[in-house]
Amino acid sequence: MIEYIKGEIVELTPARMVLECAGIGYELNISLNTYTFYNGKADGKVYVYEIIREDAHVLFGFAGIEERELFLMLTTVPGVGPNTARMILSSLSPSELVRAIADKDENSLVAVKGIGTKTAQRILVDLKNKVKAVEGLTTVSTPKTPASNNAVAEEAVAALVMLGFQKAASQKAVHTILKGSPSLAVEQVIKTALRML
Repeated sequence: MIEYIKGEIVELTPARMVLECAGIGYELNISLNTYTFYNGKADGKVYVYEIIREDAHVLFGFAGIEERELFLMLTTVPGVGPNTARMILSSLSPSELVRAIADKDENSLVAVKGIGTKTAQRILVDLKNKVKAVEGLTTVSTPKTPASNNAVAEEAVAALVMLGFQKAASQKAVHTILKGSPSLAVEQVIKTALRML
């Protein structure tokens, strides 16, 4: 298994990253938290989880080991696949997720698209004794330079479409968010939209 890839960040969107290492470009599916960590950086060390299926080899990338561990724990819960785990980690930071599980905060999990009451309860029950191993997580953030509303809107809509939302619904949600708060960074727009959709 690949532990991590260290190299130049060639492409970075809120749901996808291309990292070049030794002349090879690796496409990584990432969460919004990982995007936030690497946004504006030229290179990085990305922790990897590889899924090998009959029809594809898929890489998921994470800014830290803790986020990868939470991803792996989430995928052990029945009904939570890799894309749903990534959606959860895009909606909640690792520390927020640990806190939600520790506090049995079902509402925080149900607010994530694709997570119903039964799945949220299952996550809380299955992971209540496992999250202690990743406690003490720190939230990593980097300063953002303001981008124009059009660029923020386009990037947010593209990320939401890559995460599986309809383009029209994504555009409407992003437009509504930016109309009310035009100075939001793209990550904040996406997080807000994930709660709306």
